[in-house]
Amino acid sequence: MILIADSGSTKTNWYYSNHEHHSKIISTGGINPFFSSTEDIIVELRTDLIPKINNTILEIYFYGAGIINDEKGNVVMTALLTLFPSAKVEVQSDLLAAARALFGNKKGIACILGTGTNSCLYDGKNIVEHIPPLGFILGDEGSGATLGRKLTSDYFKGILQENLSQKFQKQFPIKYAEFMESVYKREKPNKFLAQFVPFIAENINDNYCRSLVENSFIEFIDRNVKFYTNFNELEISFIGSVAYFFNKQIKTVFEKNNLKLGTILREPLSALSQYHISN
Repeated sequence: MILIADSGSTKTNWYYSNHEHHSKIISTGGINPFFSSTEDIIVELRTDLIPKINNTILEIYFYGAGIINDEKGNVVMTALLTLFPSAKVEVQSDLLAAARALFGNKKGIACILGTGTNSCLYDGKNIVEHIPPLGFILGDEGSGATLGRKLTSDYFKGILQENLSQKFQKQFPIKYAEFMESVYKREKPNKFLAQFVPFIAENINDNYCRSLVENSFIEFIDRNVKFYTNFNELEISFIGSVAYFFNKQIKTVFEKNNLKLGTILREPLSALSQYHISN
């Protein structure tokens, strides 16, 4: 009887397996200790998770955004132990989730490319080196937010070529003032900017879009991956929607840089479940 959680700020997916090895995925609201208190988490899970579980849970492995230190981890840990007092509970970062899903017990460089980015050097058990991503303003090279920021910047400055500019305007008839308010005044501007990534994907055969993606991935490698010990000798693997949908561009960049590309996954939960079952 095991629960494995892959949690972001908006959604948490739980892998649930009972003593008969029947498994299912349960979705609840996002759990991020930067935005949710222990009490908030308890209320959420009592409503949306507990009624869907039929057996006593023996083990819980929770991986989430916002688990950056013990203080934040304890916010989630306390909630889970309150609800499942007899369970063994482990609370870890989404970066360790990516590393375990991508490499299991092997050594490698694990990278997240989604709305934001992250990366680490993983020794098969622990994260041993970590380059801070710094968010979409100071970093997050190759992320959905950064791709969206570059695209929209070129659009409003008139740099985007005419055919793409017309397509963009038709698909997103957004006014300049509204755009600026969404980026600088409203909540979660990174997610707002990332919404434009599907436009890039739809037009990836255009030289502008292809170059935008490939150059952003080169920046990610140059400003993150290349600072890990023996980066050019290790397998480098990716997880996240941006990596998944632009896998051809990642392969092109890796071939040009003579790097060893490993696995590319859209999400970690299936591989994480196999990791914990096998261990």
